Amino acid sequence: MLEQMLVQVLLLLGATVGVVLVFQKLHIPPSLAYLSVGVLLSSNTAGPVVSEEIVSVIAEYGIVFLLFTIGLSFSLPQIYALRHTILGLGTAQVALTTLFVSLIAWLLGFSPATSFVIGAVFAQSSTTIISKQLLEQNESETRHGRLGTTLSVFQDITAVPFIVVIPVLGVAAAQEVAGELGIALFNAAMAFGIVLFAGHFLLQPLFHVVAKRRSAELFTLTVLFVSLIAAWTTKTLGLSMAFGAFLAGMVLGETQFRHQVESTIRPFRDVLLGLFFVSVGMLFDPAYLPDIWHLALASSVAILILKLLIVMAIVKISGVDIQTAFRTGILVAVGGEFGFALLAVGLEGSVIDTFTSQIVLTAVLFSMIIGPFLIRYNHSITSLLFQTGKKKLAALAKPDDAVDEKPLKDHVIICGFGRTGQVVARFLESENIPYKSIEIDPTIVKEAQLAKQPVVYGDTSDADILSAANIETASLLLISHNDHATSLKTLIRAKEMNPNIETIVRAKDETSAEPLRKAGASEVIPETLETGLMLVSHSLLALRVPHQRINDYITQQRTSRYPLIRELFKGKSDIVLGKYEDPDTEKLHSVLLDEDSPCLGKKINQLTLEQKYSVYISVLVRDDKRHVYPDKETVLEAGDVLVLFGRPEQLKSAERQLIGAEPSDDDLSDSTGL
Repeated sequence: MLEQMLVQVLLLLGATVGVVLVFQKLHIPPSLAYLSVGVLLSSNTAGPVVSEEIVSVIAEYGIVFLLFTIGLSFSLPQIYALRHTILGLGTAQVALTTLFVSLIAWLLGFSPATSFVIGAVFAQSSTTIISKQLLEQNESETRHGRLGTTLSVFQDITAVPFIVVIPVLGVAAAQEVAGELGIALFNAAMAFGIVLFAGHFLLQPLFHVVAKRRSAELFTLTVLFVSLIAAWTTKTLGLSMAFGAFLAGMVLGETQFRHQVESTIRPFRDVLLGLFFVSVGMLFDPAYLPDIWHLALASSVAILILKLLIVMAIVKISGVDIQTAFRTGILVAVGGEFGFALLAVGLEGSVIDTFTSQIVLTAVLFSMIIGPFLIRYNHSITSLLFQTGKKKLAALAKPDDAVDEKPLKDHVIICGFGRTGQVVARFLESENIPYKSIEIDPTIVKEAQLAKQPVVYGDTSDADILSAANIETASLLLISHNDHATSLKTLIRAKEMNPNIETIVRAKDETSAEPLRKAGASEVIPETLETGLMLVSHSLLALRVPHQRINDYITQQRTSRYPLIRELFKGKSDIVLGKYEDPDTEKLHSVLLDEDSPCLGKKINQLTLEQKYSVYISVLVRDDKRHVYPDKETVLEAGDVLVLFGRPEQLKSAERQLIGAEPSDDDLSDSTGL
């Protein structure tokens, strides 16, 4: 039994990987790829079959995590802030579309419950298709683009009450429906109160404690536990699990942990949501297609036109020009993935029969296929229908600041809001330079957010967290924390997301600075070396050395990458402490030339140590006098001490040439770092 289940899971994953790869190469939305996998592996088609029960059990959690992330984006303060604009438009669009479609379905002979489900399914739009297509066309920041995207996102939240109501509609008698609906709404209100109370008194303190541990595994476990315990709570109350997950996400959306929670849950959500679409694809029966394709196509075209007109009307009434309203209608007219979720809920509750569901499912698929082409040519269609000049239409398509807050651009991202990060932030504020900071310490984040500073909680090396800080439009990335491994990951990830961004990175010393430079850092500031320069500067000032000479000296050291400060003797204690284990760590090493040295009588430039080994002579000690960077014409004598600077292996080779013998490890003071 276990082996058979494993074979089915492998078949499911293998087919999904292959189909998604092909669809991505063809620039087709991944949701359609998952639907295709469901069709291919269902019992309705020839070929291998995967148990629908296995897929549906796993897929249900995809909706749970989807609603959880939607809740993160729609916290109570955000919903309240949008009450006069997008909230009104979004509610009107969903309500009117559901009403008109339900009325048409009822006039065609469907029952009121079935008509309601059909209306709710067709009211949804695909945020994925809309946002992806607009981004490819560079229209995501236009007025119609931002209106369309925001309306489609708002539709996701309206699916929550549908998920509560639809299962109740399966009850036969009208009186029972009213009673069941009242109970469902009461339970929904109770669940809201429970989750809200738990969120305020339990969730925030819990995440604060967990975040202090700075353990990615513990944080992930906590996110999974919270989302699933909320889902279980509403399931116990007779509601859907997705509703509980949405409430939990909405509560956490008000906390400083929102971005990190969303980043943590996203991999689980994407995989399980993909399996949900596979389960929806399994509902599609190609055997019905010859009998229903014309009905589905006609329904799809009719719904596209109806939604376009409804959206155009409500957007125009809100005060937007007719062309922008029409273009917004084109965007929102496309069918949505969440309609499949509502259709699945309706089938599970026996609110809609199989034949009707096949027509509705196919109609939504047709609209999702037609939709991207309508969005791609929305400019041309509008210009043709309204005979609008190209210049005027281009002017109407300019980014609009009245719809939403303008995204952060040309700002500084500060990774780490400790002492160093806060000092930098104060200077940026004094110059009115916008910035956003990412910090892993929840206490600092809480205090900073109370002070209304733009600081978010999260791991700086996480792509989603960097994206939340608008890394794509930032002008400078400043990594101010002292975690070398995280700094390197953050730098690599940031360069992948924005190759042109300037990067300044704090490092402990020159050893840790080199990998950061190789990873693309514009500038690396070695902390210990800069501290040394400050001590030198203040010491020379105390000794009355002229300011200009000190400035020239410090500048020369920085531009030459701190040669005098990097040239250090490193002993065994450093190795024991694990500070210089890297074989590429440069160090100083002293070599005494005795009477048997083969280099006696030679000039320093004749040794060619730099050319052969990348080792140079830092100091020559003769007659107890130090000669820093000695003249290369100097002839070497017995008793001279040469202070060499280079990497351990190269130092060994150079000493072998100088003394004519193999140096011992003790002579090199563990220069290899072993």
